[in-house]
Amino acid sequence: MDSFNTSLEGGFVLMGFSDWPQLEHVFFIFISIFYFLTILGNSTIITVSRMDRRLQTPMYFFLNNLSFLDLCYTTSTVPQLLVSISGIDKTISYAGCMTQFFTVLLLGGTECVLLVMMAFDRYAAVCRPLHYTTIMHPLLCQALAISSWVGGLVNSLTQTVLITTIPLCGHHLDHFFCDMLVLLKLACEDTERIEDNVFVAGAIILVCPVTLILGTYVLIVHAVLKIKSMAGRRKALGTCGSHLMVVFLFYGSAMYTYLQPVRGYSESEGKFVALFYTIVTPMLNPLIYTLRNKDVKGALCKVLGRGTDTK
Repeated sequence: MDSFNTSLEGGFVLMGFSDWPQLEHVFFIFISIFYFLTILGNSTIITVSRMDRRLQTPMYFFLNNLSFLDLCYTTSTVPQLLVSISGIDKTISYAGCMTQFFTVLLLGGTECVLLVMMAFDRYAAVCRPLHYTTIMHPLLCQALAISSWVGGLVNSLTQTVLITTIPLCGHHLDHFFCDMLVLLKLACEDTERIEDNVFVAGAIILVCPVTLILGTYVLIVHAVLKIKSMAGRRKALGTCGSHLMVVFLFYGSAMYTYLQPVRGYSESEGKFVALFYTIVTPMLNPLIYTLRNKDVKGALCKVLGRGTDTK
């Protein structure tokens, strides 16, 4: 218990990529570029959606929420990572660590649930096109978005309470942010019960949403197959492809990380996988939706054209 009190007072040292000191400058440059592109891309989607009335629909309402989540999700880890890599300060207080832990879980869990709501939106658009505007009423959209945040909050509170009950030995976290699996590695006591609870929580927030999304797309594909014209099928599946790609990128890396035993977790491998779902995926999401979506590209060109005309 003494070591636990020491952790409370002294906080932690985030090792980050200290094992590869010769690559830290390269990491700093690339991560800075990715972070800038993430902020630029997601801010652009939010701005364009608000400025163009054609994009003020349920689908873009959820896309706005996704972009906002990605901005916050990346910002919850990347600034600390850049400070750590630069060598300015690799430490984080216990309170700061728990705050980051809570925030990352809140935003990640919210995105898990939000992607389900986006799948429901696509189901309504493809399978119930005549009733789409009635089904996806603005009040329902807001309720679904709030439900996503509530789901993320419940998941985050549950896992934060679990981790704060564990006595921790040591100060060095072999990661670039305060992650559940790395914190469990510092436990002074047997964590088998906690690990089981964490696995169940991970299964609920990851496996259940994926199952719902896949079930929704089974219904969507069934409805699309009933459409006789190929042009109609392509139109129906147009926006679904972007959503499925985002689902694959986000859930694939998250499930690979969190649905594995703590004893088999590799810190070195985990750090690079975490880079993917905390930095790369949020950067790619705006590109995926923009490059595959004529409405967004048209609205972007229109906004840029207005800016040019103003000048």
